[in-house]
Amino acid sequence: MQVLNPVKSVGIAFATYVVQSTSHKTVLPIISCNRKYSKMSKLRGADRLKGTEKNVWVEFGKLAVDYKALNLGQGFPDFKPPQHVIDKMVHAVDGSDNALLSQYTRSYGHPRLVNVLAKLYSPLMGRTLDPMNNITISIGAYGVLFCAIQGLINPGDEVVIVEPYFDCYEPMVKVAGAIPKYVPLRPIKKEGVLSSDDWKLDPVELESKFSAKTKAIMINNPNNPVGKVFRKEELEMIANLCKKYDCICISDEVYEWMIYDDNKHLKIASLPGMWERTITMGSAGKTFSATGWKLGWGVGPDHLIKPMQVLHQNCIYTCPTPIQEAVAEGLEYELSIQDKKEECYLTSLALELKPKRDALAKSLTEIGMIPTIPDGGYFMMADISNLNIDIPDDGTKDPYDFKFVRWLCKEKRLSVIPPSAFYNQEHKNLGEKFVRFCFIKKDETLAKADEIFKEWKASQGK
Repeated sequence: MQVLNPVKSVGIAFATYVVQSTSHKTVLPIISCNRKYSKMSKLRGADRLKGTEKNVWVEFGKLAVDYKALNLGQGFPDFKPPQHVIDKMVHAVDGSDNALLSQYTRSYGHPRLVNVLAKLYSPLMGRTLDPMNNITISIGAYGVLFCAIQGLINPGDEVVIVEPYFDCYEPMVKVAGAIPKYVPLRPIKKEGVLSSDDWKLDPVELESKFSAKTKAIMINNPNNPVGKVFRKEELEMIANLCKKYDCICISDEVYEWMIYDDNKHLKIASLPGMWERTITMGSAGKTFSATGWKLGWGVGPDHLIKPMQVLHQNCIYTCPTPIQEAVAEGLEYELSIQDKKEECYLTSLALELKPKRDALAKSLTEIGMIPTIPDGGYFMMADISNLNIDIPDDGTKDPYDFKFVRWLCKEKRLSVIPPSAFYNQEHKNLGEKFVRFCFIKKDETLAKADEIFKEWKASQGK
């Protein structure tokens, strides 16, 4: 897909771009006010969207394409999902006699899918889940997050967000009219290779963000981009505050199956007193390495799930039936072989990713970066402070990591992501000495990255 020249819009308050694929052209609007219209014109976007226009994926995705860079930035695999899941999708679309698989299914989740999710998550939650009332399906975990925030948060509410956070958390909270309160994970180790477990919340700082106005806290476990898997005592600290201040926990756990070494993933909803106040989010795209399928789920008590379902029915209504059928059949199969860790994709993917993680860490260390070794997920933060790269002024006031990533893409043809995008404005300095790499890639892709690093090192005479 190629972005061509902008064309003038006529009669609308947004500029447009022509996007050309191999087969057609499409005119897409972008949120950029046309100067033709005054601030008082009604022909413009909603005020609640102001300040949310900038998106890190748009800029750096385009930059990677423009410079034909090796993409270790965006978090998607460059290999296919498991073959049995692909086969189930093909069968659902063209191999089944059931004509209803091409029609609308139940708004809140295809019955076959929510039933298997209830079987999967009941033992993890320590309770028997009602598939119709404790689970809701939406368009990716993104859609579930949107339904949770719009369905549960009121204007004026305060929402605690643990940093670094996936970048959509902040704009979603602000568009809901709520007030985000930020608390960062900070590395407690100052020298040498870090583990994601070295990134900690300060208990006093954390509680200082809570008040009578706090409606929710948002956590990502395992965390993107750090890869931190929260320990039981850390989750208990968060849980105690949720109970003390009577607030909801929105727990984004899309990387739940990618856990390395001897680490264990614990669901905060399984802790005492937390089920009734927690929404847990999962993702078919992350679980089956099929991010383009865009299917996610929320699990929780009916009094929290119902408002999300109401929001979902009025903005999305239902998700594609064939995708839900294929994911349901895929999970049924994985449950049937769950005791075979090297065959079940829920456990075998982490076994496949661990050597990729270790290989990338070795490459980064050799070039002079200091990696944080993740205990979960498929991202790796790397400290670039010791590289001492003199980055030319690019004319922006962006943090150093943004400038470095642009330079890296243009000069070394390697695309990564600047982690300060995952911090609020006040805390961007905490992220600007790092860059984020994605290692859910083919071995040959990671080998190409290693070659780039070796050539870079050789050019420095090291």
